Amino acid sequence: MGVVLFDGVAYGMLLFLMAVGLSITMGLMNFVNLAHGSFAVVGGYAAAVLMNQLGLSYWLALVAAFAAASLLGAVLEFVFYRRLYRAHPLDQVLLSIGMVFVSIAALTYFFGPSMLPFNLPPALQGQFSVAGLELSRYRAFLIVAGVLVLALLLLAMGRTRYGAMVRAAVDNQRVAGGTGIHVQRLFFLTFSLGCGLAGLGGALSLGMLGLEPSFPLKYLVYFLIVVCVGGAGTITGPFIAALLVGIVDVAGKYYLPEAGAFLIYVFMIAMLLLRPNGIVPKKGIA
Repeated sequence: MGVVLFDGVAYGMLLFLMAVGLSITMGLMNFVNLAHGSFAVVGGYAAAVLMNQLGLSYWLALVAAFAAASLLGAVLEFVFYRRLYRAHPLDQVLLSIGMVFVSIAALTYFFGPSMLPFNLPPALQGQFSVAGLELSRYRAFLIVAGVLVLALLLLAMGRTRYGAMVRAAVDNQRVAGGTGIHVQRLFFLTFSLGCGLAGLGGALSLGMLGLEPSFPLKYLVYFLIVVCVGGAGTITGPFIAALLVGIVDVAGKYYLPEAGAFLIYVFMIAMLLLRPNGIVPKKGIA
């Protein structure tokens, strides 16, 4: 039971890292970006290619994954997304889901349909013992990384000028603009940050989930569950939801493998009935 709980928490941390950017952008822009997983896979592929072909270290590859996804997000926000912020939701869905299929086709063309080969650094390989349990070093690293990112985001949103502007724009964009906040620039920076976090999560998932071109479509529903159950526009909500989803998913596959992913959808329905506005309702970014 202890190992299952540990693995579930590690899996939940990955979901949080990849989904928290979507929560922030949905809360700020009211834009449902179904292509969010594409930025995760771009970060993962960037890290894997740099490590496999250029010999870059794992730690630098994580930084490069964040940078690559942020840069791609910045370009796409400037070229496509900002034109549809006030468009009909159907137009937003068509744009973002179209980007998902474009990314799948492009990655399949350049890298093939199979998973990328990937080797963890020696420091993250193997296991260690705690209270008689054999736990994975890599999964422990994922948990530490997730907690660290959560702490940095809460600090940035709660103690910095940028965070104050984001909170103001989430509460009321028109009033925020009237106080001199450049809302369009704030959208640009926040969207890039969210994409970068997705790319970092994609790179970290290489050693646990593996990456293939269909990744953005395969895990799209998980990102949406984490954001909707946790509360769009918050940070702590998706963190709690991701942990719950990870534990339920891993425990379900371990104890009830015949149920598959069915338990996740039961969990989602139950939580939305109990907390229709999310575990942490939006009151600014917190």
